[in-house]
Amino acid sequence: MEFGAIIIGDEILTGKREDKHMSRLIGVLAARGLELAFCEYLGDVPGRITATLRRTYAYRETAVFCFGGIGATPDDHTRQCAAAAADVPLTRHAGAVAEMETQFGAMPADHPRYLMADLPAGCALVPNPFNRVPGFSVGQHHFLPGFPEMASPMMEWVLDHRYAHLHHVRRTVDEAIVVRDAAESTLLPVMSTCVEKFPELKLFSLPRFAPEGRRIELGFRGDPARVAAAMEDLRSGVRALGYAWDERAPIR
Repeated sequence: MEFGAIIIGDEILTGKREDKHMSRLIGVLAARGLELAFCEYLGDVPGRITATLRRTYAYRETAVFCFGGIGATPDDHTRQCAAAAADVPLTRHAGAVAEMETQFGAMPADHPRYLMADLPAGCALVPNPFNRVPGFSVGQHHFLPGFPEMASPMMEWVLDHRYAHLHHVRRTVDEAIVVRDAAESTLLPVMSTCVEKFPELKLFSLPRFAPEGRRIELGFRGDPARVAAAMEDLRSGVRALGYAWDERAPIR
């Protein structure tokens, strides 16, 4: 099972607001021994939102958190697009109505707030402790508000109620050395050899220019035992090329 994110809203793409969803999702996943596989940003364009959801609905082994656009204003299209992508109609969800009436009391039948209870037929609710206007799930896609303060506890609820069996199942470690005064191109043969020998691990090479000179953070992420073996090969290869390095503490 992988985890992904779709973040929707023109305000993100125009720079009016800075996205906070991805960093928060990475954090709540990491606290449970999980990690984010991908993230996509979309504007408030119904056709593109629908096409993206139709594509990601097909990812059978992927849970996707979708943030934004589930309100009642004319620029909110996510509820409608989620239904269209699943080829189901929007219907007024009795449970969502009950949640909102618990918070706000009974309202006239044509009250605009009830539009947020018009959800894809057959969806499940995601409780919202902030104001009880729920999010919803269509299969493995979980649709949450654009406000990070609301969305954060809702994504935690989903992870703890839908995916608790995946928490801390896989142990991973992120280990690296910081190579001094080397160009990535000169380290490519070492990297290629290690990747060929340890294909199940993720290699990363992160160059930076520091006041003291060029530095490359070079390492692997994956199973601790295999990472340890790969790092030994990596150190040997870098040593053979004549470069020095500093150890970076492993991240578990």
